[in-house]
Amino acid sequence: GRLPEGATATDLVLTVTQMLRRLGVVGKFVEFFDSGLDDLPLADRATIANMAPEYGATCGFFPVDQATLNYLRLTGRDAHRVALVEAYCRAQGLWRDASTPEPKFSDALTLDLATVEPSLAGPKRPQDRVALKNASSAFKVELTKSLGVTANEAGARAKVAGTNYDIGHGDVVIAAITSCTNTSNPSVLVAAGLVARKARALGLHPKPWVKTSLAPGSQVVTEYLDKAGLSADLDALGFNTVGYGCTTCIGNSGPLDEPIAEAIEANRLVAVSVLSGNRNFEGRVHPNVRANYLASPPLVVAYALLGTMNEDITTAPLGNGKDGKPVYLRDVWPHNKEIAEVIGASLSR
Repeated sequence: GRLPEGATATDLVLTVTQMLRRLGVVGKFVEFFDSGLDDLPLADRATIANMAPEYGATCGFFPVDQATLNYLRLTGRDAHRVALVEAYCRAQGLWRDASTPEPKFSDALTLDLATVEPSLAGPKRPQDRVALKNASSAFKVELTKSLGVTANEAGARAKVAGTNYDIGHGDVVIAAITSCTNTSNPSVLVAAGLVARKARALGLHPKPWVKTSLAPGSQVVTEYLDKAGLSADLDALGFNTVGYGCTTCIGNSGPLDEPIAEAIEANRLVAVSVLSGNRNFEGRVHPNVRANYLASPPLVVAYALLGTMNEDITTAPLGNGKDGKPVYLRDVWPHNKEIAEVIGASLSR
């Protein structure tokens, strides 16, 4: 199969991580194979392979096929080098196409890509995937279970000094597009930019208690976002580029505004981060944030707009537009064709 409309490479990798953790692949070499590779772009393959530490394998890898050769051409390898790679891999039995026999493995799992759905993982482990439509209800269960808040305290809120708002358990205080796994994949970065563009056009803004940031995997990301005109849209929503490489994913998110941090600590609130990272262990992302959810970059932008895990992002309005009418996730979510068109016009050799 192939990924359905609305599902991203991040949703796929969170699904794979959950499946492989359940199986148990510590110390294993995991190879991905079969017809699902026919329509799986190289960037999505890299996203999956780069999560090997999270699903516990020694490595995750894909066979050499036409997508590999296309990548070599895209990244400037000459025709002789590309032909040599293909000839060598065919001679050594490493080449894969629709006609090659299925390898023999010690174990195998089957995943139909068409069944992948928008997802988050959290609040404490990358393998704890939850469907996006169930994320709010699942958080409320975890709040009084693994996060230790009593049912009587679950609705507690605290005024943030010097502001006109309060915060409570489940409010998102960090929304970060970060990590090497997602921020080098054009499909999810462009999707995030398009969500920002649509939200900006409709007059939406992140909630004032949300700290936003963008840390691309490389300067190439900035180049194609600039070329597509999406950097301005991300900047307008507070997703300014703060640096390149690891940031929030390894705890380098910087301090929260002091009044927000004080409200969290004084009232023992379970604040939330939503990040496009690899790891979400408690205490890793920020000392003031106990619940951490891994999500695709476009969902990071969407949660910055919604500002909380207490509402179902698939049905609740993200906010009111400049015309005063509610705006929903479906109003800002780009179609796969839109994403592909921007990538085609913005990425070049």
